[in-house]
Amino acid sequence: MGGGGSALRVCSDHRGGINWLSLSPDGQRLLTGSEDGTARLWSTANGQCCALLQGHESYVTFCQLEDGAAFTCSADCTIRRWDLHTGQCVQVYQGHTSIVNRSAWRAGLLARQRETEARNVGSWETQILVANNQLFSSSYDRTARVWSVDKGQVSREFRGHRNCVLTLAYSAPWDAPCVEEAEARGLLVTGSTDGTAKVWQVASGCCHQTLRGHTGAVLCLVLDELGRTAFTGSTDATIRAWDILSGEQLRVFREHQGSIICLELVEQLLYSGSADRTVKCWLADAGQCVRTFPAHRRSVSALKFHAGTLFTGSGDACARAFDAQSGALQRVFRGHALVINCLQELLRSCRLL
Repeated sequence: MGGGGSALRVCSDHRGGINWLSLSPDGQRLLTGSEDGTARLWSTANGQCCALLQGHESYVTFCQLEDGAAFTCSADCTIRRWDLHTGQCVQVYQGHTSIVNRSAWRAGLLARQRETEARNVGSWETQILVANNQLFSSSYDRTARVWSVDKGQVSREFRGHRNCVLTLAYSAPWDAPCVEEAEARGLLVTGSTDGTAKVWQVASGCCHQTLRGHTGAVLCLVLDELGRTAFTGSTDATIRAWDILSGEQLRVFREHQGSIICLELVEQLLYSGSADRTVKCWLADAGQCVRTFPAHRRSVSALKFHAGTLFTGSGDACARAFDAQSGALQRVFRGHALVINCLQELLRSCRLL
C-alpha cells in the first residue's frame, strides 16, 4: 500500500466547491472555477490569490488558462474571456440557451501542433478549444458553437444532437501546408448524452459522420496524436474507437463494469477511469486490457499521466499515484472533503478546498 502525500499548499478562498482548474503553460499560475460563481487566479509559488474574476450569474462549470487570457464557462449560459493582468472581463460570449459545459480555444494551433509533434508527447486535445482565433463550446442546449474570439460573435452552430453536448475535441490536418487549408479541413468531434458522437466540418458546419454504437451517454472523448481516431467513453461501460473520417467503429473495449468517466491517451496506451472504482490500461490499437489499477473506494473521476506516474482523482476524496508500468500504488493524497474533479500536471503545487 502506498504512503501518504502531504499538501504543500492550500488555496481556500472560494466559498463553494471547485468544479475545474487549469494550469498556465509556464506552471506559475493556476485558475480555478467554482460553485460560488467566480474564478480565481493563484500563484503556484505561494498559494496566494492574484485575481478574483467576478461576473458570472451562476456557477462556473469549466475554465482554461491560455497565454495572457483566461476563459470560463458557466451555468448562466455564457462564456467569458478575462484579462489576466487586470482581472477584468473583456468579452462575453452569449448565444447558448442552457448550461455551457466545455469550451476550447484554437489560437496558434498549427504552431502548437508542430511543437507537440516534435516533442512526441501525444495529442494536443484540450477542453477549452481556441484555434486560429476561434473558440469552440458545448452546451446542454444540444449544440456546439464556434465563436470569433475577438468579436465575441457566433461564427457557426453545430446542430444535430438530440440531447446535451458534453465533450468536444478539434482535429486539424497534420499535412496542411497553411493555416487557410487547415481551417478548411478542420473537424470538430462532439459527444452527447444522446449516445452518439458526431464529426463536423468546421468550415461548413455540416455533420460529416455520426458515430453510432454506444447504448448510453457519451461522457468523454480523446483523439489520437494525428487526430484521425477518436476514443469515446460511455455510461454503457464501454470505450469505442472510431475512424473519424469514415465513421467506422474500429474496436470496442469491454471489461469495465460501470460508466466510463474519463480517458487519458499516452502514446499507444489508453487509460480509462470508471464508476466501477477502477482504472484500466489498454493497448489502444488492439483493445486489449493490460493492467487494472484498483484501490479506489468510489468512482474514478479524473486521470493524469506524468513522467511514468498515473495520478487519479476519485469520489472518495483522495488522489492516488500509481507506477504506470507495474500498477503499484505509490502514494495516497488525503485532505479533500469531497470528490476530486480535475488534476493538473503540476500536481505538487496546490490542494484546493
